[in-house]
Order: sequence, then C-alpha cells, then structure tokens
Amino acid sequence: MGRVICIANRKGGVGKTTTAINLAACLGVVKAPTLLIDCDPQANATSGLGVRVEQDTATLYDVLLGECPLQDALAKTTIEHLDVLPATHDLIGVEIELLNIDNREYVLHGLLRRLAEYEYILLDCPPSLGLLTVNALTAADSVLIPLQCEYYALEGLRSLLETIELLRARLNPDLVIEGLLLTMFDQRNRLSRQVEEEVRQFFPDQVFHTVIPRNVRLGESPSHGLPIILYDPSCRGAQSYVALAQEIRTRTSTPVVAQAASEEKANAGESLSEKNPAFAFVETTRGGIDE
Repeated sequence: MGRVICIANRKGGVGKTTTAINLAACLGVVKAPTLLIDCDPQANATSGLGVRVEQDTATLYDVLLGECPLQDALAKTTIEHLDVLPATHDLIGVEIELLNIDNREYVLHGLLRRLAEYEYILLDCPPSLGLLTVNALTAADSVLIPLQCEYYALEGLRSLLETIELLRARLNPDLVIEGLLLTMFDQRNRLSRQVEEEVRQFFPDQVFHTVIPRNVRLGESPSHGLPIILYDPSCRGAQSYVALAQEIRTRTSTPVVAQAASEEKANAGESLSEKNPAFAFVETTRGGIDE
C-alpha cells in the first residue's frame, strides 16, 4: 500500500477539497500513481475532477457497506495516473449504517490494505469530526492540515489536534503530521502575515514552505471539472500546488502532536496546553493577533 495522506480540518472553507483535488492532480501529472478518495458527502472532490456519477455508479458509500469491491468503484480522470473513488450525497447516511458494525473505525483501513498499485492515496474529509473523518484518520499514515490565514481557522486547528491526540492513543498510534498548509494567503493583508508568522514560530518544522495564495483561477476551475494544473497551469495557484507536490515527495512527516500512551497517563492531571505546545499556541493566539 502507498502513502496514505488524510486532508482534514474541522473548520469548513479552509481549502481542504481544493488542496485534495489539486495536490492529487499535480502528483498524477508527474506520473506518481495517485488515488483520491472523496470522503465528504458534499462530493466536491468528485465533481471538481469532472467525474460524472450516474444512478448505477458505485461510490464510496457502496464500498464502505460491502456492497461493491473497492476496485470496481474506482473511476478514471483526465489525468492518466490519477484515479478517484467518488462520493455522492448518499454518503451522509453511512455513519448511521456503520453504527452497529464491530470495529467501525477501521472499515476504510481494512479496504485500503488491499491496494498496492498506488504511490499516494489522498483522503478528502468533511468539515467535521464524525465517523467518516475518524475512519480516514485511522486509515492514514499522516494528516495534512490546510490552515486558512485567518484567526478563526485556529479554532478548527485546536479541535483537530485534540482529535489526533485521542486517535493516536486509541486507534492509530502511527499517525503523524504531514504538515500544516497555509491557504488563502493574501500578502496585502496584515492578518494573513501575522497568522503565517505565528504559525511558523510555533511549528517551525511542520509548516510547508509552500503557501497557497488567494487566486481567482483556483475558484473557477472546479466549475469546469478540471484541476488547476489543467485549467490554467501558468497561474499562481497552479504553480503553488506544483510546488506543494514537489515538497510532499521530498518531505519527512513528523509526529509532533501525540504523546505516548504512558506519557498520557503520567500527565493525566495536566492541561492540554501544558502537555503540548500546539495547544499552547492556540491559547496564546486568542488574544495575540490583531483582527
């Protein structure tokens, strides 16, 4: 099985799906066999790659419920080395369907273990911490966290870091941070610059060098069913995702969030901010960034 990267953030509108689509496309363009799994019932990653889902098309919903083999649900895209496991709005009901299944947090993990032909498997998660996201984080080797360069995005980061702590302790002890990706960056905006400075100060080794700018063409490309590298390869957004793909291929993931289980017990009386500088960062930024 290839490298499984979960793209997650509890907050919506931070660039998760945009990153999933365009990172997957840029990896595929350099001939790295890549699979993008749409774990979001909004199914924007599916439509953003131009994949049409008909009434009889198998999707992630069917695969998770064991009604269809994973291989039979994979769809080709316009990029030769990029496949997608599509989703539809039916995926909303999968959490209820899985409630009575033993080890329901490991369903996706078990399915992905059967895949050997992909170098990268990207999981696009919904903006929540429900069973779909838990399945994705349990199946993943690492988590890539898009972080919008605005204050409120830091609140979503706090919740996600807390969830990763719990997941490492109970479900996936090998989960590491792939990196924090700053998105929707506007050099003209003082708040954007402040957020970048603060995040890089507190996470010096975990923030990607690449920053995704605010870019009109990035917003236009999904309506055409094309990743930005095909829609407008010369724009700043496309060049940023090309740089991110190159960085991913050379980057070493870092286990910065979790504490070992024994350390959890030893520090049971401490607050999260005392145990982990990541949480201290979010606490300090509550009053430290000018809006």
